[in-house]
Formats: sequence, C-alpha cells, structure tokens
Amino acid sequence: MNTERILQDRITENLIVEKRGGAGWITFNDPGRHNAVSVAMWEAIPIALAALDEDPAIRVVVLTGAGERAFVSGANISQFDNMRSGEQAVLAYEKVAEAAQMALYDFEKPTLARIKGYCIGGGLNIALCCDLRMASDDSSFAIPAGKLGLGYRMTAIRNLVTAVGAARALEIFLTATRLDAAEAAERGLVHKVVPAGDLDAAVDGYVASISANAPLTLKAGKKMIRQLQQIGPQIDMAAMKRLVLDCFESNDYREGRKAFAEKRPPVFTGT
Repeated sequence: MNTERILQDRITENLIVEKRGGAGWITFNDPGRHNAVSVAMWEAIPIALAALDEDPAIRVVVLTGAGERAFVSGANISQFDNMRSGEQAVLAYEKVAEAAQMALYDFEKPTLARIKGYCIGGGLNIALCCDLRMASDDSSFAIPAGKLGLGYRMTAIRNLVTAVGAARALEIFLTATRLDAAEAAERGLVHKVVPAGDLDAAVDGYVASISANAPLTLKAGKKMIRQLQQIGPQIDMAAMKRLVLDCFESNDYREGRKAFAEKRPPVFTGT
C-alpha cells in the first residue's frame, strides 16, 4: 500500500495527514503531551478533512494518535491561561474548536476513531464526532470538565447523549469518572474493544468493509442519521452558550486550572 503525506506546508506538524490507499489518516501528533489538542491542531482539522473530501479515491477516514499512550488526552491545558481565560478569548477558542469538531461531525465520508490509550475530554468528543470507534483494551475514557470547572459546549453534550443515552451521559459527566475500555464499551462509548496487538488488524478490517460499499449509499444514510441527531429549534442555544461562558468566568475555573498545575485536588465553591 502506498502512503502519501499531504498538507505539510499548510498545517502544523502536530497533525499528520496521509493517504493510505483508499483511506485517509489523520494523526494527532504530540505524544509528549499525550496528543493534547492545540489551537493550531484545531485549525488544521477542517483543512485536512477538506483535502480528503476532495479526493474521490478516499472512501473512509481514520483518526488516531501518535505513540502508544494516547488517542487525544484533551485540550492542551498549557494554552488555557492565554486562550481560555476572559470572555473574548474563550469565544475565539470555542469558535475554532467548534468549527473543527463540526467539520468532523458533518464530514460526508465514513470516519473511524482508532483509539489506543487516553481518550479524555475534548479527545473523547473528537471520537464521538466520528461514525465508528474502535479501542484497544488498554484505553481509558473520561470527561473531566467538572474537575476543571470549565464549560462543556452543547454540541459536545449532544454527541455524548447520542452515543450513550441521557442516563449514561449524566453518569459520565457528573462523576467525571475514568472508564476502562470494557466499561466504555458497556456504556456505548465505543463500538468494539480488541487486544492492543490486534487493533491495527481490526481497524483494517473495518476500513476494508466500509471501502467495499457503495459511497453514495453510505453518504446518504450517514446524512440522514446526522439529520436525526440535530439539536432541535426549541433549544435556546444562546442560553446554552451563556452557561458555558459563565463557567469560564467563574472562580471555580480559576481554581481548577491552578489545582491542575499544582497537582492537587481543587477546592470548588460554586462561584
């Protein structure tokens, strides 16, 4: 199989985009930070997806993380002080991150998350934006927003509820508990769990199955399913955004960041 790397001159080196036969591969490439997503990586995702969408030879896109320890461990917290502090900065960050995740969620070709290791916070939402999720048995999953005091956007909540249902979503979100791969599968976060050594073969099997099917049929069915998952017009999205901003402006968010940096449990006050 021929592998061709593309977009090297247009996007950050922390996102690797390749064509491997009839599959596109997007690799989050910052293993030293467990592939935590930076603003530059968020900005690169729509560009990568657009390039793979334009190529008729690409039938399916696989997202994965570099190294053996993480798919994506969440947002790059080292950027929080500058890019997720203050209303205007938060709004700018949310716009970039939301655009990236919606580009993935609305992508018309089938997408598969190949998960090995940490799949945490924003990383889990990236996986939930994909159509299929396959994980190695040494992976772990969590949404730790409550431990940091940050706001979690409405579309990300929608993705969680779509995958696991409201009752499970409440359990995962309210407890911020870390789940192992078996627990994640039991709750519906992933479709299949395999031993770490079998992950690549299992992903290849899914890619082959999808690639053998009629592209227009898959596109139509996926688009219909996504339509059924849309947020209804009765939802007050401005109010939901205000709730998120209130979290980012809170003392608890400042405490959560400080506690994370100091490696201690946060002391939240609800203010």
